[in-house]
Amino acid sequence: MKKFLIAVLLIAALMATIVIALGALPVCADTDYLRIHVRANSNEQTDQNVKYKVKDEVVRYITPYAAQCTDKETAIEVISGILDGIEKVCDRVLKENGFNYTSKASVRAEEFPTRVYGELTLEKGIYDALIIELGSGTGDNWWCVIYPPLCFTSGNGNVQYRSAIMDIINKFLKK
Repeated sequence: MKKFLIAVLLIAALMATIVIALGALPVCADTDYLRIHVRANSNEQTDQNVKYKVKDEVVRYITPYAAQCTDKETAIEVISGILDGIEKVCDRVLKENGFNYTSKASVRAEEFPTRVYGELTLEKGIYDALIIELGSGTGDNWWCVIYPPLCFTSGNGNVQYRSAIMDIINKFLKK
């Protein structure tokens, strides 16, 4: 009887995981995400334009580091360890584009409003995030999620969603 009960519980857990991975159930627990926000100096068009250039270079810089993270705690540790490098990347892009202000990068918990991007909704709440402030950091921001790797930027500025769980399932099904 014990073996039967354990088997039923394992099957139920597996089915729940598959349902969640396939997107049939909304999953959004504040503690499961490490977000990234690049906050522009202002809402002036020049500051907004350079924000996207900075974002492209930062994403390019952190992607190899983030790719090795298997949980949020590791992602926070890895990203916290490269904050100086992130600021150097940001400051280089700002300088190359004629801006005299610099950046400040930190990993911290902050309250965020509900954000919807395509089919992904992150509810209002407190999230851990890599915050990059360009200059005063009072302008509109660009955001994404570092962990789990839900989105990455393509060269044309579009965001593509990727589920780590779906990657594993697809890899398994291809065997």
